[in-house]
Amino acid sequence: MISAADASRRSRRPSWAGRNYTLLTAAAVVTNLGSQGALIASAFAVLETGGGGGDVGLVAAARTLPLVLFLLIGGAVADRLPRHRVMVSANALNCVSQAVFAVLVLAGEARLWQMMLLSALGGTGQAFFGPAAEGMLMSSVSGEQASRAFAIFRMAMQGAGLGGAALGGAMVAVVGPGWVLAVDAVAFAVAGALRSFLDVSHIPPREPGGGLLSDLREGWREFVGRPWLWTIVAQFSVVVAVVGAADAVYGPLVARDSLGGPGPWGLALGAFGAGTVGGALLMTRWKPRRLLLAGTFCVFPLAAPAAALAVPVPVGPLCAVMFVSGAAIEVFGVSWMTAQHPCVRNLFVWPMTWYSERTGETWKGRTGPDWPDCRPKRQRVNSLLTAH
Repeated sequence: MISAADASRRSRRPSWAGRNYTLLTAAAVVTNLGSQGALIASAFAVLETGGGGGDVGLVAAARTLPLVLFLLIGGAVADRLPRHRVMVSANALNCVSQAVFAVLVLAGEARLWQMMLLSALGGTGQAFFGPAAEGMLMSSVSGEQASRAFAIFRMAMQGAGLGGAALGGAMVAVVGPGWVLAVDAVAFAVAGALRSFLDVSHIPPREPGGGLLSDLREGWREFVGRPWLWTIVAQFSVVVAVVGAADAVYGPLVARDSLGGPGPWGLALGAFGAGTVGGALLMTRWKPRRLLLAGTFCVFPLAAPAAALAVPVPVGPLCAVMFVSGAAIEVFGVSWMTAQHPCVRNLFVWPMTWYSERTGETWKGRTGPDWPDCRPKRQRVNSLLTAH
């Protein structure tokens, strides 16, 4: 029986903010509080052991490589297993890897190969976590308020990242990177506990079909057959590589040599986080008519931080540049999620698992320049993608 207090809380909460949405948002806030500081901590942990820019790059690459290699398999696994279990298992792996990383750094025994191995485990966990998490978020939101729901989710997540980056940079400067990594491990544990309470009963069971390789082949055909999808994925693959190099390698080096250490770099990342919050807040009020076009144009400002670091500019102008680029990328992020939502509500559009749980009612026959064509090719009547 529902108590009066429960009824009152539900009445104050928007209709689209259900139990799963609330749990996902809370867990994302906790995770980002820890992970943004850990990005700074891992780079300065390498530098404190006597490593240089090449070593920082190796540790960053060790995280990125398994993320790329296992991401598609992670999407297929998320399609076949209960998503909340995949998410909790990935969080557990990240928790253990960060805890061991923290112990090694605090003990002063961290070696480059150990840091690379632990970073690789973290990237592997993220590869399996990402598709399951996005699928759960897509399935937790329905109706015409999807864009607003995604914007608020990202605003909460990025706001936590803002605080995590600023606090993490300050903690690295005061107590060292080891304790920041330990906090990140605790954050993963708390977030995993929250995600264990997610309800997946509304997700229909997977229809019997071929094996894993067959699903991957079918998903690939669907993926490459939609130019609006693969062109943006290709674009963002380049963007992530360049921005990742600037954030994970070049930024900490410039901060150490020219800006005064981890504190100013944490402040710059905090400004980026503040920009993402501003961009998400904007997207709660504004929905571009041509979502993907507006979002794609907002990717270009991401080149500015790397240019500012190359000069390098003082901390104040760098923070301004980071703020603008953060706002721009958040407009892209919300636009991208909103464009996908009519396509698949039960599963995020990872290339290899695109239609495994398609539901015809999610796109409701909507056409026009703001909605991509979401139907399987064999059900298409005409092409609606020219506007993109």
